[in-house]
Amino acid sequence: MPSRRKPPLAAHLIILALCSLLLLSTTVTSRPFVLVLSQDDLKDGPVDDSPDDPSSVADWDEFGESDARSDEELDPGSWRPIFEPDESNSDAESLIDPQLEEYYAAVRKLVDAVSEGGGSMEDVASEIESIAASGNPHAQSLLGFLHNSGMARERNGAKAFMYHHFAADSGNTQSKLARAYTYSRQELYEKAVVLYAELAEAAVNSFMISKDSPVIEPVRIHNGAEENKDALRKSRGEDDEDFLILEYQAQKGNAIAMYKMGIFYYFGLRGVRRDHAKALSWFSKAVDKGEPRSMEILGEIYTRGAGVKRNYTKALEWLTLASKQQLYSAYNGMGYLYVKGYGVEQKNYTKAKEYFEKAVENDEAGGHYNLGVMYFKGIGVKKDVKRACKYFIVAANAGQPKAFYQLAKMFHTGIGLNKNLPMATSLYKLVAERGPWSSLSRWALESYLKGEIGKAFLLYSRMAELGYEVAQSNAAWILDKYGESSMCMGELGLCTDSERHQRAHSLWWQASEQGNEHAALLIGDAYYYGRGTERDYDRAADAYMHAKSQSNAQAMFNLGYMHEHGEGLPLDLHLAKRYYDQALEIDPAAKLPVMLALASLWVRRNYADTFLVDVIDSLPSLYPKADEWIKNVVLEEGNATILTLFVCLLTVLYLRERQRRQAAVAAPPPPPPNDNIVN
Repeated sequence: MPSRRKPPLAAHLIILALCSLLLLSTTVTSRPFVLVLSQDDLKDGPVDDSPDDPSSVADWDEFGESDARSDEELDPGSWRPIFEPDESNSDAESLIDPQLEEYYAAVRKLVDAVSEGGGSMEDVASEIESIAASGNPHAQSLLGFLHNSGMARERNGAKAFMYHHFAADSGNTQSKLARAYTYSRQELYEKAVVLYAELAEAAVNSFMISKDSPVIEPVRIHNGAEENKDALRKSRGEDDEDFLILEYQAQKGNAIAMYKMGIFYYFGLRGVRRDHAKALSWFSKAVDKGEPRSMEILGEIYTRGAGVKRNYTKALEWLTLASKQQLYSAYNGMGYLYVKGYGVEQKNYTKAKEYFEKAVENDEAGGHYNLGVMYFKGIGVKKDVKRACKYFIVAANAGQPKAFYQLAKMFHTGIGLNKNLPMATSLYKLVAERGPWSSLSRWALESYLKGEIGKAFLLYSRMAELGYEVAQSNAAWILDKYGESSMCMGELGLCTDSERHQRAHSLWWQASEQGNEHAALLIGDAYYYGRGTERDYDRAADAYMHAKSQSNAQAMFNLGYMHEHGEGLPLDLHLAKRYYDQALEIDPAAKLPVMLALASLWVRRNYADTFLVDVIDSLPSLYPKADEWIKNVVLEEGNATILTLFVCLLTVLYLRERQRRQAAVAAPPPPPPNDNIVN
């Protein structure tokens, strides 16, 4: 698939606009997830608190006895030691499990092989296969990835699923995510929902206790045909001009800048590599100047033990100081510590409820969520599932990810909400994709910005297998944009052109299934032109219909063209006009191509079975490549003159016909007959 789109509207523009090929703008991002609950979702009457199948339901308890777990515990086998090594904890590396060390050595070799052109890929794949055969679940997961992508191994979905099955059963989180995504694509929601519930539970365990964690969305490296330069500019980490200015301000003693520097390092935002030691240093400097948000996040750090020894007493002290400076989200952390009995003499549900209510009074989404948990579980209050549901809905509407988890669990179990497994699966997936394994996106972007395209493609491909739409889109775009430079590895070395087209087609298709309308357009083009697949107008029309359902102007135009020519859709000039008109309504930038298309329709209606229609219909076959034709034919002076005269002729014919019709409408009606006249 070429990186630049050439949709069916090209024939119109070649004929009528000569040397201008206007492409309509397309929306590249997938549609945001919007939760809409109707009265049908809410249960009437008394609430049954028992799930249909208790063994299948994740029962993570926000206020249970378990402590928050580290990213390493939540995502065993993660590639973090390779792409984000903890240099401050070098002693721990010497204590690494020998089995893990063998696995990580193989991963390093895989990354190096891809970066160097794949010369040693066969040896690396054999080594991974050998480690997997010994029962290492993380190597099994990696071997599943190789089979799924066809990288140095036969592309075989059944083998990929088998290895992911073994790895997931032995605790590999990313294989669980790959299996869950496979089940959801097959609409096997009974199986998908169980895995996504477990993964969402792990993700929620990594979220902050007092406030919402920043939403670290994977960066889309393209905006259709071109690189997304604006987004990439903001993701250059410590080399970004804005970051350097912020760092300068922080060094000069600006407390707010110090806090922001700490946030960048703590979460790894905007391409900055995560560094808890640097984050702690900046937060400590900021609190010395009285910065309340830094006090709150120090409470979070000591509660979680992120880069420091866990200390609940210090955590409560920092959260209390933050709350006294009217940082109301800190009340959530204080209530959490009281309900858990951490850093205080004993659990105190009454005091915890008071703190959560203070947060609610100040419109803190976390307060609504925490009160929802108390009423849902009956902790310190009378159990009230309906009331809990209302709190969760308010928190979810404010973007609280933990609330989405609880609503997913209610849809899953049928407690408080009518059981709806597809909805539960979607909500669990939404939460699960914010787990620590999403760090793959940061590392991929960092590699891309360094010009390490092969490494970036490897990471995006791994992430795409886990079901991330943005990663699927990014990996497909890299294949289209960079060709051989993408370091796409096939079964026997670098991918052939055919293998790259097929792999890009598969990735675009997966992205389109998840709402990426640009991907749906590219899939339509692939079927329309036979790029990377067999030409199939019916499937092209289906893909354009999918994009059209998301109000995409380009798709509407293409559907109009197909109706006009009877390709994949019934020949229907009225429907063609309707789609052209809709394209203009959606996108005013489509005015020129729509006007030209309507002029073509006018020629077809008024000069059917004439040489004009024959010329229009013959051009796509005579000149299948618009760019080449424009360059070699239209730009020649003689041809340009002839075609210009041809356009003028069409314009004159069109204007004369319109003038004739207007004159007919404006002419006065004939006088009525006079019955008094005698012949």
